[in-house]
Amino acid sequence: MTQLNTQFGKVAVLLGGHSAEREVSLKSGQAVLNALQNAGVDAIGFDPKEQPLWQLKELGIERVFIALHGRGGEDGTIQGALEFMGLPYTGSNVLGSALAMDKIRCKHLFKSAGLSTAPYAVVDSKRGFDATVIMNELKKVMVKPSHEGSSIGMAQANNAQELEAALAEAFKFDSQVLVEQWITGREFTVTVLGNEVQPVIEMTTPNGFYDYQAKYQSNTTQYHCPATLSASDTTHLQAMALAAFDLVGASGWGRVDAMQDAGGNFYLLEVNTVPGMTEKSLVPMAAKANGASFEQLVVRILEQTL
Repeated sequence: MTQLNTQFGKVAVLLGGHSAEREVSLKSGQAVLNALQNAGVDAIGFDPKEQPLWQLKELGIERVFIALHGRGGEDGTIQGALEFMGLPYTGSNVLGSALAMDKIRCKHLFKSAGLSTAPYAVVDSKRGFDATVIMNELKKVMVKPSHEGSSIGMAQANNAQELEAALAEAFKFDSQVLVEQWITGREFTVTVLGNEVQPVIEMTTPNGFYDYQAKYQSNTTQYHCPATLSASDTTHLQAMALAAFDLVGASGWGRVDAMQDAGGNFYLLEVNTVPGMTEKSLVPMAAKANGASFEQLVVRILEQTL
């Protein structure tokens, strides 16, 4: 029988929610809940789509593990509500969550701080745009809704016609869209846990890029952890990731995605403040490479609320 861990009191794992990433969040949340319960924590699952948030107080919840992905869970909204309720929660605060969720503001911050990131354009559905001008400047692009995760609404474009089609699709998710110059090269992610960076992971996929299908459905995606990089490249990439994480005001735990082009240059993509915690997720993989089990990982994240 698992010994009861009383230091946290009663914990709610927030999962599901209203965003386009609901299905992934349900899986993440269930995995976290199982691990916490296995570690002896008095934890329950709580879906804000099914239950009003004020019930957390009625249930005697003392702290919250946020496993909500995307809008409402990762953008500062739920963080603000929990602060108002006086409930400690995992991960980044309101500002860090809001900034990291906004891909466009992140790009502006990276650029202004002199951190390496790919050239880009910002397109607003209300202001009009010239696809030909954008493509002449950036050549080949990746189109990203500003406030979505899990590669939702993303597409690549090689000409003005493809860009217009990709933007029409992206506008279904967001009124502001990031159009980022395409980088041909290797894809990496760096997990930040507390003030420490974990081993770098490289993702390889036969898909055009590491998209939703490659992340959650494919059996052909390969993960290399630790990534095959020189010691100096590893140190450089980890330092870049930590700088980006700190720059947007993120804290607690998260993940920073980056790419390396054929010339060996690294480019920051984005910061994730509530990364996936499913069986295919990258944060548990990095923690495992650093000697921590999934159970130890979730307890360590929860310990940051004490």
